[in-house]
Amino acid sequence: MTVIVLTVDQRGSRSTPDLVADAVAALADLPLRLPFERTVGDEFQGVLDQPSALPRAVERLLRVGAWHIGLGIGDVDEPVPATARAGRGPAYVHARHAVTAAKNSPWHLRVSGDDDTGRDLESVLWLWAAVLDRRTDKGWEVTDLVDQGLSYDEAGKRLGISQSAVSQRAQAAGLVEGRRAREVVTHLAARLLGKDD
Repeated sequence: MTVIVLTVDQRGSRSTPDLVADAVAALADLPLRLPFERTVGDEFQGVLDQPSALPRAVERLLRVGAWHIGLGIGDVDEPVPATARAGRGPAYVHARHAVTAAKNSPWHLRVSGDDDTGRDLESVLWLWAAVLDRRTDKGWEVTDLVDQGLSYDEAGKRLGISQSAVSQRAQAAGLVEGRRAREVVTHLAARLLGKDD
């Protein structure tokens, strides 16, 4: 069974509060094969087999900006265990390699698989991370409201600003570019998971 294993390690954990429990809770609503859970210390891990879960998980992690993120693509030994940390197989090995490499990589994120598997996904994630990195708190406010289904006019009323101001914030936040990136990440994840037909 091909999956994506996310192994996530907190950056600077010796000098900052432990953020793992909050991160695991923030990712709990995603459709996961095996839920995220703390593995050791300041690290946690989860297993994804649904393409739509990947961009949502990665965006939430990038938004916080406190993580080394490793994505391992490959098979897992079967039967699949009840918990993520009990799993074994190539996807886990790739995830370990990826999270280690992420410590010295752009955006603290790497993707690893057999041969060049995942290189396209990694490239898109790096570009998306660059868009998200420039997003301000006001940009996130607008993006969150629009992602909930509000129009620019409705978002403006909620925030007490004009529709034009919402549009300006959305443009500065890369709202459209972020949506396109999510679509591409979902498509690439589907291809890697063998679910693109």
